[in-house]
Amino acid sequence: MLTSITDGFLCCLLGKTPNAVAPLDSVESSDGFTFLEVKPGRILRIRHDVPNRPEFPPEPPEPAERGAVRCKRRITLYRNGQLLIENLSDAAHQNPDPNAEQENSDPSGTPATPGKRRKRKPKKVVTVDCEKRITGCKGAHGDVVLFFIHGVGGSLDIWKEQLEFFSKLGYEVVAPDLAGHGCSSAPPVAAAYTFYALAEDMRVVFKRYAKKRNILVGHSYGVSFCTFLAHEYPELVHKVIMINGGGPTALEPSLCSIFNLPPCVLHCLAPCLAWSFLRAGFARQGAKEKQLLKEGNAFNVSSFVLRATMSGQYWPEGDELYHAELAVPVLLVHGMHDKFVPVEEDQRMAEILLIAFLKVIDEGSHMVMLECPDTVNTLLHEFVLWEPDTPAARGDGDTK
Repeated sequence: MLTSITDGFLCCLLGKTPNAVAPLDSVESSDGFTFLEVKPGRILRIRHDVPNRPEFPPEPPEPAERGAVRCKRRITLYRNGQLLIENLSDAAHQNPDPNAEQENSDPSGTPATPGKRRKRKPKKVVTVDCEKRITGCKGAHGDVVLFFIHGVGGSLDIWKEQLEFFSKLGYEVVAPDLAGHGCSSAPPVAAAYTFYALAEDMRVVFKRYAKKRNILVGHSYGVSFCTFLAHEYPELVHKVIMINGGGPTALEPSLCSIFNLPPCVLHCLAPCLAWSFLRAGFARQGAKEKQLLKEGNAFNVSSFVLRATMSGQYWPEGDELYHAELAVPVLLVHGMHDKFVPVEEDQRMAEILLIAFLKVIDEGSHMVMLECPDTVNTLLHEFVLWEPDTPAARGDGDTK
């Protein structure tokens, strides 16, 4: 077991793994960060801001029908990979099946009756049928927590503007550094950076700080972890915000990716990667953007961690069907000049999700929360406060 605060910081900042046999609860640093041991020797830096709220008198109970939404749909996956989504809030009628085929003959060879159709046998049918109560979340509400999860190569510092904005409004915010990123510990084995390993870290962080209404905000790769948590904890995740997260496709590392180069070669290319990220991650490449890149710690990770994280992006379960099952409201924010994620991918995500809003920021790119913080903060806050009109919003697809 870690026996002192010094050991905890050495493990976290230097990537050293002590002979720990039980997880450390947490350690508070002098600069306000928390260091949480999610597994023995695996420590994450976390920014956790809890506002000093006065004791408010109990609020009167809200009407049960306020923000009530019936989420009902049938999702059919066919063997050719095609997905048929039927929103059943009003009626499950007049939805033609695009997979119906004209049948010319029966198995015995006898010609079939003209016009008779045969349906392909589906591979899987999933029915989502639930009642959700979606309400506006104010900073004064003590049961609301906002989680911010960054992507590959970044750190919690990319959320600086958002964390300060929501903290000043009285929200409780939580933002972790992924393993190997920022000031979190960096295990020396590639298996520590697979999607499943990082997702379990996020599960521990979520269970540690979650309250009754939790709002997840993810950027790029971080969106996948938000989706995972929303799928695993549908009763606790109130809303999800996806920033430049891409389409609803299963994760699979690219075989021809530059990140599969030998570590020594990748290390030599690190300056070029940072320059390339500046070109592709920002709509402009001026002095301001260079400073944002430096402050945001983009690609400020070791070549080993970068390579292992990119190669570990394997998550076959996270396909279109997985995303279509989500009944949580989702805000999609896309920077129009993003060269990593085409806008068509976020558009497809909006089509698949049950309750989704897509907002495109013309002046932004992949790092839109750094480039256009005021616009992003406004969009996020409006969505946090949003609640559906009752009884108009019934999960019938009209909210997209």
